[in-house]
Amino acid sequence: MNFFILSIIKAAIVAFVLLTTLAYLQWIERKVIAHIQLRVGPRRVGPHGLLQPLADVIKLLTKEDMLPSHVNKVFYLLASFLAGMFALISISVIPFGTEINIGGIRTSMQLTDLNFGVLFILGLSGIGVYGVALAGWASNNKYSLLGGLRSSAQMISYELPLAMAIAAPLLMLNTLSFREVVNGQSGYYFGFLPRWTIFQGPFPQVVSFLLFVVAAFAETNRVPFDLPEAENELVAGFHTEYSSMKFAAFFMAEYANMVTVSCVATLLFLGGWLPPFPPEYGSNYVPSLIFVIGGGLALYHGINPARPFDRITLPVAGIVFLGVAAMLLVPVVAAILLPLFWFAAKVGVILFLYIWVRGTLPRFRYDQLMSFAWTVMFPVAVVNLFVTGLLVAIVSK
Repeated sequence: MNFFILSIIKAAIVAFVLLTTLAYLQWIERKVIAHIQLRVGPRRVGPHGLLQPLADVIKLLTKEDMLPSHVNKVFYLLASFLAGMFALISISVIPFGTEINIGGIRTSMQLTDLNFGVLFILGLSGIGVYGVALAGWASNNKYSLLGGLRSSAQMISYELPLAMAIAAPLLMLNTLSFREVVNGQSGYYFGFLPRWTIFQGPFPQVVSFLLFVVAAFAETNRVPFDLPEAENELVAGFHTEYSSMKFAAFFMAEYANMVTVSCVATLLFLGGWLPPFPPEYGSNYVPSLIFVIGGGLALYHGINPARPFDRITLPVAGIVFLGVAAMLLVPVVAAILLPLFWFAAKVGVILFLYIWVRGTLPRFRYDQLMSFAWTVMFPVAVVNLFVTGLLVAIVSK
């Protein structure tokens, strides 16, 4: 009974954190792109625009929900539901940290630990394309249909190098469980170099990591591979006929897929929640130092505010940062929060890369996109997988 209650609590926490992250990820994206392009970004709703995601949700909830007369109503409604459902389910097998003890019950920072978790994620990503394809077909609109066809061909093409990029580190670690994947990357070479798969012998998986990241851009329909939504060619692509919360489901699915592939990249290639250098070299104090610096900067700018409201919001943020820094020095709390910090930091770096690329690179032509998948990424993925398998077989003998 206690295990059942604990599982419900974990599910509620994961759902709340994920949905909040998705809401504020678009705020972060708008802010970062605004800085890249020398704009101010959202700043009207709440301090520093922090209530902008809430305003967007209210707008989408209250916006008129149109149901065009010319669409295939069953599949039109089913498409947005499928896209959102498969995007959100994936987070259930992602481990965020080590096992912890709560009320005498030993539990992991994960909803469920499947021994085939990697295959589960690949299966969901493959099925997720049906939501986009159905949206394009059911909309009975030529722009939507072209967007759906583009997305289907694009996702199928990039699914192959993506799967091969995942298979290479799995050959080295000999497991399909995400938790065992992370455990297989524990330890350090020469006492300081982490045994992450991008550094691990017999064949460091740097090429696999690059292939995975590039293919993930195409899988999630992100710039420069957002051809299914190219507004200058297809108006809005597969979701042209969608509005209100049906459109929000596709929007949420895109950001949820970004979070999922960033988590998978972190687990497979970057050691998951493991620190980048040993605790004896001070890795346990780095998070506290970062929060202390952040809190100090917030207090300084609160004392010297650029805007009148900053003299209230920034000191509050500074005190919160300093409080978190102090909590991270408490051994009992640190045992729970430090793995979460390192995992979130690595995922955050990959998400920042998504945003950075969107703010700097132009969109490819569709023929360039498909040619790159089949003539560059696929052959490189095949060679990388072959070499990795050969070296693993030689070393195991």
